[in-house]
Amino acid sequence: MSALELQVYELFKKRFSEEEAKTVIQYFESKAEEKTQQKKDLFLTKDDKVDLIDRINKSKVETIVWIVGTGVVQFMLTILAKRVL
Repeated sequence: MSALELQVYELFKKRFSEEEAKTVIQYFESKAEEKTQQKKDLFLTKDDKVDLIDRINKSKVETIVWIVGTGVVQFMLTILAKRVL
């Protein structure tokens, strides 16, 4: 417990029983931990960033492959159309 927690505990202990004071402090600690976990979920970790960058890079490569492939097919169709006509 930090100094502030001890002071709050002592205040609660004067007003309530020792067991009730412990219960109140545990409640506040659990709520604080819950809030921390909720905020943690909002931020990216290093692993999340690496995964996101990998997915973006793969997406870029796939897009380039599709563009080049489409260009090659169009070129081949143009050559084929000129031969047929």
